[in-house]
Amino acid sequence: MSMPIVAVVGRPNVGKSTLFNKLIGQRMSIVDDTPGVTRDRIYSECEWLNKKFLLVDTGGIEPNTDDVILSQMRRQAELAIQSAQVIILVTDLRCGVTATDQDVASMLLKSGKPVVLCVNKCDSLGEPPMEFYEFYNLGLGEPIQVSAAHGHGTGDLLDAVFEHMPEDMEEDYEEDVIKVAVVGKPNAGKSSLINKIAGEDRVIVSDIAGTTRDAVDTVIENKDGKFVFIDTAGIRRKSKVLDQIEKYSVLRAHMAVDRSDVCVIMIDATVGFTEQDSKIAGYAHEQGKGCIVAINKWDALEKDTHTMNEFTKKLKNDFSFMSYVPFIFISAKTGQRVQDLFALIQNVASQNSMRVSTGMLNDLLAYCTARVQPPSDKGKRLKIYYMTQPSTKPPTFVAFVNRADLFHFSYQRYLENQIRETFGLVGTPIRFIVRERGDK
Repeated sequence: MSMPIVAVVGRPNVGKSTLFNKLIGQRMSIVDDTPGVTRDRIYSECEWLNKKFLLVDTGGIEPNTDDVILSQMRRQAELAIQSAQVIILVTDLRCGVTATDQDVASMLLKSGKPVVLCVNKCDSLGEPPMEFYEFYNLGLGEPIQVSAAHGHGTGDLLDAVFEHMPEDMEEDYEEDVIKVAVVGKPNAGKSSLINKIAGEDRVIVSDIAGTTRDAVDTVIENKDGKFVFIDTAGIRRKSKVLDQIEKYSVLRAHMAVDRSDVCVIMIDATVGFTEQDSKIAGYAHEQGKGCIVAINKWDALEKDTHTMNEFTKKLKNDFSFMSYVPFIFISAKTGQRVQDLFALIQNVASQNSMRVSTGMLNDLLAYCTARVQPPSDKGKRLKIYYMTQPSTKPPTFVAFVNRADLFHFSYQRYLENQIRETFGLVGTPIRFIVRERGDK
C-alpha cells in the first residue's frame, strides 16, 4: 500500500509551515516571518478520518539562488504537483490575491491535479470578511477559511482534501512479487545494477552524481521469482541537499523504502562505508525492512586472497547496529555475482515474513531461561511467562512478564540471538514488545 501525498504549496510567508505543524500536531517545520525559512523538504505522516497520508511542507523562495523569483516559485509548484495526489494552495487573507497567487493557481489548474484552496489568517470566527470573496477569482472552487495559528477551519480543510483523495493506493503487483528498493549514496551504481539486471538500459546512467530524480519501477521475472526493483535517487547528507529537485528525490527515496519488502543498500567499494551509509541503512532498519548490503565496484579494487575477508570484517564492525544483515560483493558493470543477488533477496524476503509457532517459541524460551537466568533487581527476579508472535514484516514478538523494567536490553539481545540461531531470520530486524501481566 503506497501512502497518498498531500503537498502544501504557496508563496512565502502565507503560513504554510504553521498550517503544516498544526495538521501533524507537532512543531516540525521552522516558523518565522522571514520569507524562505523552509529549505528542506519536510514531510510527516498525518491521519484524518482513520486514514493516513503523507503531508509535505514545501519552501517558498530560496534566498541562495540566482534564479528569478517567479521561475523559482514555478519550480517549487511543479515539483509539488509532480509528487502529490492532492495539493493545498495556501493564500493570505490580509494580503489578498497577489500576482504570484494567480501564477501558481493557473499552473495548478493546468496540471489537472485536485487543488484545495486555503485562505489562511482568517482569525475571526463567524462570517468571513468581504476580502475573502476575492479568492473565488483564482478559479479553484470554493475557498476554505482557516486560521493556522489557532486551528480554526483545519477540519473543514482536511474534509475537502479527503473528497479528492483516491479511494486506495494499492499497487497492481501480485502478492508473490517482491518489491526491492535499491538505495544508497549518489553514484554508488544503483542505476547500473538495475540496467544489468534488466538486460537493457532502463534507467539513465551517468558518472554525474544525482542523475536519477524519480523512483523508477523495473519488473523482473526469472527462475528465482518475480521482483520489482525500485531505483531511487541517491540520498546525501541534508547539508548537501541544496537543489530543490534533489530534495524531492530524497523524499521519493524514503517513500521507496516504505513501499519495499527488501532494501538493497549499495556501497561503493572504492569509497568504503561512510556515515551517510549508516543513516540510509538505519532508516530501512527503523521501517522493519529486510536488508542486504551490496558492495558494488568490487572489480575496481586490487585484491589478494585476504581482501574480501578483511572488508567483511570491517563492514561487520560498521554495521554492528544491524548484525543480522548479509553482505554480497558485486560488480554492476561486469555482472559479477549479480545473479546471486536474486536468491539472497528471495531468502531475506521470506525471513522477513517468517512466522514462528507459539509452541516452538515457548520451548525455546524455556531452554533460554534455564541456560541463562533472567536478571533480578533488589531481590525481585524477572519472570517471562510466555512469548508469542503477533505479526511479521518484521517478525514481532510479545513477551508477557511480571515486571517490564526488569527486562533489560542485554537479556533482550540474548533472546534475540537465540531466536536467530534457532530459526534463522537472516537479513531482517526483530521487534520485541514487553507486556506486564494485566496490560491490555
